[in-house]
Amino acid sequence: MSKKSPQFRKDRYSLDNKCRMSVFLVMSVLKKALQGFIYLVGVIAVLLLIAFGGVRLVGLTPYAVLSGSMEPQYPVGSLLFVSKAQPQEVVVGDAITFELASGTLVTHQVYAIDQAHEQFHTQGIANKTGDGAIVHDAQPVPFDRLVGKPVCCIPLLGYLNSLFTGPAGFFVIAAIALLVVAAALGLELLRRSEPEPVYNGTHMRTPNA
Repeated sequence: MSKKSPQFRKDRYSLDNKCRMSVFLVMSVLKKALQGFIYLVGVIAVLLLIAFGGVRLVGLTPYAVLSGSMEPQYPVGSLLFVSKAQPQEVVVGDAITFELASGTLVTHQVYAIDQAHEQFHTQGIANKTGDGAIVHDAQPVPFDRLVGKPVCCIPLLGYLNSLFTGPAGFFVIAAIALLVVAAALGLELLRRSEPEPVYNGTHMRTPNA
């Protein structure tokens, strides 16, 4: 068999090096993408845990806003953080969260306080008549129905809270967990199959066959 010329060997190494470099770069991009995905999911998970549960450690309870009766102050889909309060801490103009006889939680504004009968008179600031007058709630709120006073509100986060705590929440969390596991496995496979770059001076080369 005839011996291959040095030029042929050089061209072969150059082609092999280009192929190895291309594979190396593609795998590097995939690794960074998977690492970024895992990191992003981890950060979001921590933030959601704090928003949905961690705040309870400082006396706040999160509630999703499901109606527009207090817009624009508390938009639909926002997450409301409520702190416990005593009736004597409430003044006219405050928003309060209270429980109806049915067990439904409502957040409305106090427009009057009846100390004699220990009742709040409330209204939803977005519930208006045709001429723009705010409609008062039909029933007063007894002091013992007071849950607390809203401290802050984060728009849109209430949708996620409802999703994760609703009937489909388990399946959503399981699907995200599976994606993270799949990304971690894919990352490990990439690490094991990644070609090792071999350098000769300033140029990458393949070992001699």
